[in-house]
Amino acid sequence: MMRFLVPCDGSAQSLRALRHVVRLAERSEPPQIHLLHVREPVDAWQVRGFLHEEEVNRIQQSEGEENLRTARGLLDQAGVAYTAQVVSGPIAETIAEFATQQGCDHIVMGTHGRGGLATLLLGSVAAKVVHLSTLPVTLVK
Repeated sequence: MMRFLVPCDGSAQSLRALRHVVRLAERSEPPQIHLLHVREPVDAWQVRGFLHEEEVNRIQQSEGEENLRTARGLLDQAGVAYTAQVVSGPIAETIAEFATQQGCDHIVMGTHGRGGLATLLLGSVAAKVVHLSTLPVTLVK
């Protein structure tokens, strides 16, 4: 059984990556799918000055769950088993570490398709994951 990690931020690109994994699941034995939504840690003093850490964590968890709602619906509709988690940390590093910790065989993720100068200036989570991970990474455009 293949184990896939599909990072999902609620974007159309991440949902396309998930649909790709669902199509793969239709052609072979059912995979194990891990949906992951990573939230950047909130360290801004403006936020921390008004909210306790528990409140920040609860808000981030709630927003992360909301971002996973459509992805969960796609997998439920396809009848594919999965796990879903919302975690906090540096996005690319957390994705690569999580995939290794969960014993995943493959990471499948959407890419926002920025090219050239935009990627050089802004960086790309997908490019960082490719660089950091020892696992195969499929980017779905």
